[in-house]
Amino acid sequence: MATALRNDFNVEASSSTRGFNLPQKLGSKLWAPMFAMSLMGFAAGFIIALVRANAIVDGDASTVEALRHFGPGAMFIGFAAVFAAIAFAIARILGEFRDGGGRVQEASGGQVQTLKMPATARAFIVGMMMAMMLILAGAVAHLVIGTQIAGGDATTLANSESLFVLWEGVRRIGVALYLVSISLGLATIVTVLRFQTSRVRELAG
Repeated sequence: MATALRNDFNVEASSSTRGFNLPQKLGSKLWAPMFAMSLMGFAAGFIIALVRANAIVDGDASTVEALRHFGPGAMFIGFAAVFAAIAFAIARILGEFRDGGGRVQEASGGQVQTLKMPATARAFIVGMMMAMMLILAGAVAHLVIGTQIAGGDATTLANSESLFVLWEGVRRIGVALYLVSISLGLATIVTVLRFQTSRVRELAG
């Protein structure tokens, strides 16, 4: 396989379509399970919020404070999953463009040119992984803190407010990074569409 020489896009040349790459294969398989997991996380967070609302009236302070951490812990597992589902769906879309575009070129009898992974796609993958770790770290920390408070840890209960603010900040940074990563994924789709439009015109000519 030789590298095709183009001034506008960085591509690879082959005699047949190259199909999905590894991230795109993972996206095709994982977007639906991640979406289902997000629904479960959101449902759990909502139920915990209802339980906490009742506990504020009838429960003790430690129970209320423990539930205060359990709620965001469950809810942001849902957020991490739904953002992952969106990211995996973008990867799947890119895979369909890559495979479908290659099949069109192959059917035309011309050289099959496949766009190499753009810098935006690489940044999309790295950013998504970092954002996932931040959100999950915040969610797990809330669950651990809630468990310690429920177990009667007086020190953790006394520091609950500051710990909540700390991990809320971590979660928000993760969400912001995920949104930036998703925008990079969408920018990659634009790049792919520009390349395929150019390639179709070449084949038609």
